[in-house]
Amino acid sequence: MNDRMSWWRMAVQVHGSVVKRVLPRSMICGLFAALVVICSKNGMQMVPPLRDNIIPSIVLGLLLVFRTNTAYDRFWEGRKCWGIITGGTRNLVRRILVAVEERSIEDRDHKVRLIRLLVALSFVTKHHLRHEPLCEEVRSLVGEDRWVQLGSGANVPLEIAFWVGHYLQEQYQKGRLTVHELMGMTEILDKIMGAVGGCERILKTPMPLAYAIHLKQLLLIYCLFLPFQTVRDLGWFVVPVDIIVSFTLLGIEEIGIEIENPFGADTNDLPLDAICQIVRLRAEDIIRLQSESNDRS
Repeated sequence: MNDRMSWWRMAVQVHGSVVKRVLPRSMICGLFAALVVICSKNGMQMVPPLRDNIIPSIVLGLLLVFRTNTAYDRFWEGRKCWGIITGGTRNLVRRILVAVEERSIEDRDHKVRLIRLLVALSFVTKHHLRHEPLCEEVRSLVGEDRWVQLGSGANVPLEIAFWVGHYLQEQYQKGRLTVHELMGMTEILDKIMGAVGGCERILKTPMPLAYAIHLKQLLLIYCLFLPFQTVRDLGWFVVPVDIIVSFTLLGIEEIGIEIENPFGADTNDLPLDAICQIVRLRAEDIIRLQSESNDRS
């Protein structure tokens, strides 16, 4: 029973849907269909000299399917990139805590600060993709000294990755990290930055403008020509039919527009805020577990 009610609630839900953006356009198509009916009732010849619609439905359907699939591929690729960022950060935090040798309390503190700096990489990547200013949470993670330096950086994720790489190289030179451990950690860091680059590629490679314009033009022509083909058989029923058909087609196109950039803050975008918080919580858990293990030993 709960599943049935959930299905019906989702079917009529407006928040998170494209109804608000698509319905006004559909109503305009419906008004145009009403105008066609009025002209037809007054004796005007409203059937164009074409047996079928000027644009075959199968052609328009294939274009819409390609548009939606392309947008979803971008959405899913963005999610995979963020999976690499979160998984790589967790693995790198664990390996730094376990592999880097501690010879003093200062070494421990330095290691924890570096781990929080690594966690900040997820937060600054989120802001970088959204073109937002850095939040106070980033400031608390990187510390006051590095916070001042971040303000002048053009690519903040790359700057933080440089600091992490410099720390690893420094620990190797001090003999607190073996060459194999250094290579393994550097490889993880490279994968994280490769995923950041993948997100940037998605963001900076939008759908070709010519394709987007042409699809909108075809949708408009199809919806406006539909009443001419059906007014003789349907009469006034052509108005709701045109509204429903245009709502369906325009809605599919709008869904593609909604998900082609998955890094925003809308309902249909990736939950980057929650993902970043999970990265931070998992890192703090690993730090706490490591401290408890050291205390017992």
